[in-house]
Amino acid sequence: MTTLQIVDVRPHDKPSSDSSSSDASDIQSQIIKGLMAATNEKTLPTMILYDERGLRLYDNITTKAPEYYLFGAEEQILQDNAGQIVDVMHQHTGGVVSGEVVLELGAGALHKTSHILHALTNLVPVATPVVPITYYALDLEERELKRTLMELHESAVGSMLVGKVEAKGMLGTYDTGLKFIEEGGLQGSNLADGALPLPFGSYKFDGTRQYSSQASTGSSFPDSSDTEITSPSTPGNDQTPLHLLFLGSSLGNFKRGEGAEFLRAFPLEPGKDTLLLGLDHDNGREEIELAYNDPQGHTRDFILNGLKAAGRALGDESMFAQGNWEYVNTYNESKRCHEAYYRCTQTHDINPPVTLKPIQFLEGELVNMEISHKFSESDTYTLFAEANLRPIQRWTDNTGRYSLWLLERPPFVFPLLDSPSVVPGHTNKFGIPSIEDWSNMWTVWDFITLRMIPPAMLFQKPIDLRHICLFYLGHIPTFLDIYLSRFLDEPHTEPQEFKHIFERGIDPNVDDPTQCHPHSMVPTKDDDWPSLHSILAFRNRVRDRLRKVYSDIAEGKIPLTRKVARVLFMTFEHEGFHAETLLYMLVQRAGTGTIPPPDFSPPHWESLAMQWQTAPKPAVATVEIGPSTVTLGIDDIEEEDTEPTKCYGFADHIFGWDNESPSRQAEVKAFRIEWRPVTNGEFYEFYKGAEQGKVKFPASWEDRNGETCVRTLYGPVPIKIAWDWPVQTCYDNLSVYASVKGGRIPTEPELRLFLDKFSSGYEGGANVGFRNWHPVPATTGGSKHGGKGHNGGVWEWTSTVFGKYDGFVPSTLYPGYSADFFDESHQVVMGGSYATIPRISERRSVRNWYQRNYPYSWTSARIAYDV
Repeated sequence: MTTLQIVDVRPHDKPSSDSSSSDASDIQSQIIKGLMAATNEKTLPTMILYDERGLRLYDNITTKAPEYYLFGAEEQILQDNAGQIVDVMHQHTGGVVSGEVVLELGAGALHKTSHILHALTNLVPVATPVVPITYYALDLEERELKRTLMELHESAVGSMLVGKVEAKGMLGTYDTGLKFIEEGGLQGSNLADGALPLPFGSYKFDGTRQYSSQASTGSSFPDSSDTEITSPSTPGNDQTPLHLLFLGSSLGNFKRGEGAEFLRAFPLEPGKDTLLLGLDHDNGREEIELAYNDPQGHTRDFILNGLKAAGRALGDESMFAQGNWEYVNTYNESKRCHEAYYRCTQTHDINPPVTLKPIQFLEGELVNMEISHKFSESDTYTLFAEANLRPIQRWTDNTGRYSLWLLERPPFVFPLLDSPSVVPGHTNKFGIPSIEDWSNMWTVWDFITLRMIPPAMLFQKPIDLRHICLFYLGHIPTFLDIYLSRFLDEPHTEPQEFKHIFERGIDPNVDDPTQCHPHSMVPTKDDDWPSLHSILAFRNRVRDRLRKVYSDIAEGKIPLTRKVARVLFMTFEHEGFHAETLLYMLVQRAGTGTIPPPDFSPPHWESLAMQWQTAPKPAVATVEIGPSTVTLGIDDIEEEDTEPTKCYGFADHIFGWDNESPSRQAEVKAFRIEWRPVTNGEFYEFYKGAEQGKVKFPASWEDRNGETCVRTLYGPVPIKIAWDWPVQTCYDNLSVYASVKGGRIPTEPELRLFLDKFSSGYEGGANVGFRNWHPVPATTGGSKHGGKGHNGGVWEWTSTVFGKYDGFVPSTLYPGYSADFFDESHQVVMGGSYATIPRISERRSVRNWYQRNYPYSWTSARIAYDV
């Protein structure tokens, strides 16, 4: 006879020895609290729906009510993709780690879960005495938990689990189960000691990782951490992997905001743990209302059974006589929320023994017992950002109504732009960066410089047109220190000679590198450079100096003027720009030196490529826009920083660089423009086709023994993998391509008009802010959301030359920032790449620039056509 193992975690909720009575008391108090509200504001807790009988009735909905599409959609995804999902789930660890745990929150009947469990068995080549994977089904009802586990053990899938996956139960709520994990409850004697990875090569992963870098995956710099960074291989991070499953779009039952708070508390460690999350889309009203009120009455029976459970919790199962109630539901389209109610059919009272007076219900009164939020693209990406989660990969059902997301908690996530501010009540997205913003930026900078550059590369130039890597480690704190010293009128941080070496980098002429703007003179011999140790110590002192500035501002010791704010804005965004610059240098050495981003799950290229190849394309290639008037730039006039009437009242002021001001109007004639930038595939066919010889081989590509590959920070991948990504190449290449195709590169006003109308932005899922460490296919021009989407994670060329315009005034703080490049050789680029911080990519006035023949920037273009 099979012995079921169930871990009871309910005592973690309350210290009472009688956990069942403790749970009952808690439900009872929730019921009373909800029913004491005013008319039409009363509620009952959703938990009442899921007693033992309720779970079986819910099972009827999932198996007998096809209108409830959520279950069928999720099951179809798992039937078709479970093997792929568990493969991706284990990408980072390189295979199953003995002792790893899979925990499902609200497991239910385990119908869908069986697909995951079956797929997990395929990752373990042979049954072993010590079972490498333990699956826990977390649920509230003990008898139902035992029943479903027993059915699993006796099923065909159950026989496959033997010696590979051990299925157990966990009895408790979401909160008690997660608390049990957080307190180390899963690291007990039932888990194997000395966990060892089982390599993917033994299973079904042939070729999946063949494009990864052969470089080391760790760094060993001395004194490298200002903010602590821990590698998964370091002592103290030896817990076995945890994979959480939260299916059924159950997160939709949380209020907006509370769902992110709940996910944020998940005990997920970077570099090994994952979360598989089901989310329902913002589908049509009729479709959603029918899904939650099927004609056969299965949902009605399930909901009305909750009244018995509520009565039982109050001491009398018949307290809520079903003749007094009916079930009604509605979908609130503006809130994207399905709402389920009990409606009172006749005025009556109930008399719970725990209340001092009767509770009255009026005829027609509504009592809410469940909400189910639906998720637009913007809702979804907002949720993930607020929960500090990063999407690894997504699977959508065949009808496009439902998605499963595999997520991780990476070393850093850029928050939404409504970040904390140094000004109380200040919510300006593009105002003063907060100290929290700085902390996040430093985490990113240290991650790139200290975990992705091996010591052997510090004195190397990944590209000839820039300095050695070590220069940038010194440049960032030196630049900050110089500007702090200027506005504080204080000496520079020691060693002061750093300002002579690290003040300004280089951007020489591509055709004649001897021609360059003013810049610092740097050592020519490796031994003459400052040591890494001294640079990092200097960096820490400068950061402490900045922290003190913020502290002094908060205490009123330094007046927060607009000039002070400008210095903080400028130095912050300078660091953001340089993080991207350093990365587009490092990608040139990916696979031969640069370390792939550690503790981010590596891409599962084959499955991603399959998804990208089958993703729907725009029904038509172009969209016509205009004629129209577009506003370019902002009114951020630096000379006003010292005006008495403006130097303090600037809570809503938007800061920008000198080439963003003043705002100006541009008339745009009607034109057509491609929905999406030129792709690698399109440019490759052009390069290899009849027009061969007209364009140069892009620097973002690499020839590997006759095979064209595309560079990524994980190493080069075959161009077929990146076929649908936007091609990253110079303006000259794309201008020729556009001309041959009968078009041209759009002007700055034209591209601005297109982006204003169709860009989804960071909150809508744009591939910026390190959502990925590589481009992805563009999504603009889709059938939903009016064609809104993103461009795949690249800057975009315009045909507008970067030069002086009417009203331009060079920055007083940084006079040469723009003016040094008004040389007729640079083109305006707009948008942002996958490594652009959201603060820069989201400010519509931002204008970046590159030489038109500069090959290394992460910049693409779309084709425009005259009408």
